[in-house]
Amino acid sequence: MNRNKRIPAPALALALSLAAAAPAQAGDAEAGKTVFIKCGVCHTLEKDVSKVGPSLHGVFGRKAGTLSSYALYTDAMKNSGVVWDDDTIRQLVKQPRTFIEGTRMIFLGLKDDKQIDDLLAYLKTAQPPAE
Repeated sequence: MNRNKRIPAPALALALSLAAAAPAQAGDAEAGKTVFIKCGVCHTLEKDVSKVGPSLHGVFGRKAGTLSSYALYTDAMKNSGVVWDDDTIRQLVKQPRTFIEGTRMIFLGLKDDKQIDDLLAYLKTAQPPAE
């Protein structure tokens, strides 16, 4: 087998563009419901119902520290400038104590990317339709 063959530029460009356009691995919302049990100690997906932490209903697109029905945000959370999306939530659940320094979140975090994908899929079940 000749390993010195080059891939034609158009074929390489096509392969790279398809790889870049491929969506991230979709999570399993049903499995995410089980993962959420760890989060559910402090959070809920019910709209405007908070526990120790704020409701995560409609969290995607929300600026951190701004849910009006929750009054216990730290200044660190309110002033973080973070807007919740797949990437920022992933970072938070992987490193909850250091992602936004100065928060009171005591969750140890999730390390398994599949569990995080599943959790994100489950959180999206409580996302109201875009207006």
